[in-house]
Amino acid sequence: MTVISDEVAPPAPPGPLKWLRDNLFSTWYNSLLTILGGTVVYFIVVSVVSWVFTQADWRPVTVAPLLYLVGQYPRAELWRAGLSLWIFTFLIGMSWGVWKRYLRIFSIFLVVMFAVLAVFPLETPTITPAIRIAMGINSILILLGYRIGRMRVVNGKLVAALWLAALLLVPLVILSGFPGSSVLPKVATAVWGGLLITLLLSVGGIVLSFPIGVLLALGRRSSLPVVKWFSIGFIEIVRGVPLVTILFMFSIILALFLPTEARIDQVIRALIGIVIFSAAYMAENIRGGLQAIPPGQIEAAKALGLRSFHITFLIVLPQALRLVIPTIVGQFITLFKDTTLVYIVGINDLLGIGNAILNSNPAFVRLQMEVYLFIAVIFWIFSYFMSYASLQLEKALGVGER
Repeated sequence: MTVISDEVAPPAPPGPLKWLRDNLFSTWYNSLLTILGGTVVYFIVVSVVSWVFTQADWRPVTVAPLLYLVGQYPRAELWRAGLSLWIFTFLIGMSWGVWKRYLRIFSIFLVVMFAVLAVFPLETPTITPAIRIAMGINSILILLGYRIGRMRVVNGKLVAALWLAALLLVPLVILSGFPGSSVLPKVATAVWGGLLITLLLSVGGIVLSFPIGVLLALGRRSSLPVVKWFSIGFIEIVRGVPLVTILFMFSIILALFLPTEARIDQVIRALIGIVIFSAAYMAENIRGGLQAIPPGQIEAAKALGLRSFHITFLIVLPQALRLVIPTIVGQFITLFKDTTLVYIVGINDLLGIGNAILNSNPAFVRLQMEVYLFIAVIFWIFSYFMSYASLQLEKALGVGER
């Protein structure tokens, strides 16, 4: 007996002409708006491209590119910054091989960017052939890490453990060094700067504030009054104070009350302030996810005989974190941009280096547009890829679909 299927083949995808007719020229006023909008966009793009390539003076950006990358980090110890960058680019490649599409575009972008930096015709004595070779090696390390990440013996847990080890090894050992050491002499954080210090503060703030925020969110729902009211007081007080005030308190006022021998490093003080500020907001984001979990799941877990610890960390918390991924990533992006406030307390981050270069030469005084546009593009690139990774993670976990 012949069985006739009732399924109907899906329609063919519309061609570009049909898409244009349906979406841009469907009516006379849509056609008019499309023409007007296209004309405005055309003149804006032409003006921006013309300014970038013919009118802008990029000397404040090209005169000292190493300052934007590492600040005043000793040039004799620059190999340590290069080694740190190699470690991270290799791990990015491994992450690409394990988690594939989530890091594919970002990894390919880095491969192309480091290859371009290696051969870019930049006329400055600070960019030596050794630095160009080091930049080019980063592209090779990303591809090598990708091949290794595709091996069966490499999994997500191993890569996550390597990332954690690198995040501890690089800033605490390779970059900072040890007093009296001939191989890794101590380098004071006062000479760290540029993109190096921006990434250190933002990554440190993101990584350290996350577990503290989780504990504060759980503490706010605790049945123990001391834990509950401490968490509520901490969250509400910190959220009521601007970040710049917290930075001033930790960077200037706190140092005045501590004896000279007990004073904490300036960068560490700023990092503590950023972590505390971010943890308070993180706690509220996670608390929103905890409240979204139906109480029936907790009652069912109790009926099965699970303890409160297992209910919280195996059932409630994973679902809550999954629900608030977009909010958490949005806060990480905000924190990454807020690190520019450390310039106010005397730390030469990327923005501080840009201002220092502008003030170093009277010929650069009127070239703020070029410097700030360059810094804005760097922040946009990092923020965009953080947002893109979040979107891919949301699709993989099905956030908002169930």
